[in-house]
Amino acid sequence: MKSGIQREARRSIPRSTKAAFLGALSVSALLAACIPQARSAEVAPAPRARAATAPSPSYTPPPAPALPAHVQTAQRILDARIDALGRGFRGDIGIAVKDVQSGWTSHYDGTTWFPQQSVSKFWVALAALAEADEGNLSLHSPVTVRRDDLTLFHQPIRSQVLKGGFSTTLGDLLHRAITQSDNTANDFLLWKSGGPQAVRDYLDRKGIEGIRFGPGERQLQSRIAGLDWKSSYSIGNAFFAARNALPTSVRRAAFERYIADPMDGATPLGIVDALTRLKGGELLSPGSTQRLLNTMSNTRTGPQRLKGGLAPGWTLAHKTGTGQVFGGVQAGYNDIGIVTAPGGRSYAVAVMIRRTSAPNIERMRTMQETVRAVIDYHENMRGYNMASAAAERGNAGRRSAN
Repeated sequence: MKSGIQREARRSIPRSTKAAFLGALSVSALLAACIPQARSAEVAPAPRARAATAPSPSYTPPPAPALPAHVQTAQRILDARIDALGRGFRGDIGIAVKDVQSGWTSHYDGTTWFPQQSVSKFWVALAALAEADEGNLSLHSPVTVRRDDLTLFHQPIRSQVLKGGFSTTLGDLLHRAITQSDNTANDFLLWKSGGPQAVRDYLDRKGIEGIRFGPGERQLQSRIAGLDWKSSYSIGNAFFAARNALPTSVRRAAFERYIADPMDGATPLGIVDALTRLKGGELLSPGSTQRLLNTMSNTRTGPQRLKGGLAPGWTLAHKTGTGQVFGGVQAGYNDIGIVTAPGGRSYAVAVMIRRTSAPNIERMRTMQETVRAVIDYHENMRGYNMASAAAERGNAGRRSAN
């Protein structure tokens, strides 16, 4: 069931008509319907102004004008498609879409906590860039990643580290953490930025809600498996051997605890709100904002998740996340990002899967269809606006001729 913020313009759609909404409503069909403009809400008269006095504390501002009919129609169509995608998915899924310019949001199960997994690297990058903006951290200073810094699972940097240490910069590690989802690069950057508490403090300072930040990759992944982290786990197959040696009951209990209450959990609505604020320049300096968006635009992971739904000319700045599998069930399969139209209008999108055994192709298809639904929403709105502008130009021409 859909939950979260109720919007004034939204209305429930009967199941019998949902198929009609799910069909592609072309711009020409929308215009041919000759939908009348919604009547403006009556505006209560404002109290008389009194010189040099503040407005009465009891004054209630007039209600906002009703949204135009075409906007309500486009929103209902997107709502119906998001709802159908959520209900039709074989697993626990949360979907949220936010129009960056208007702030209007559509979602399915957007207030539930979902495991983030490597989506949490986004928050590390934000906190590190904020520290750099404050002059507390240099992304250009040389650093050396050593064997003791290795983590587990996906860490492409590992082969270079094992050659005797890898010298680079924090800026390079940030780029690797986002574009390659490198766990070691991310953890090194995390601890150089002040550790998990520094990230939590950043989220609090910025008023970013609906986000939890976990203990870092090594502790997080160990606890999900039912283990306590040991540095030896980062070498060879030591972690997998220790995990496989645990009784099934121990692993299952740890796995289920994580799904039920993820220590790195986030709500889809919280994520799209933060993405919107990043795009709007509220979270970082202009230079750092552009740096992070450019980096996310070069993400290599998940090419067939959200990115697979893009139309020609559209772009995506995103971060993926993929969790552990136990008993054929995966805990966390995600993609979040900012989808931008050729004309520059942007939409924040989050698709978070808490638990699923559906094949990867079904998961990716749901993500792609979410992006396609956003593109159709954008084109419906754009088509109406272009037709309205053309009609206005025609009216202006007739008026001038008269």
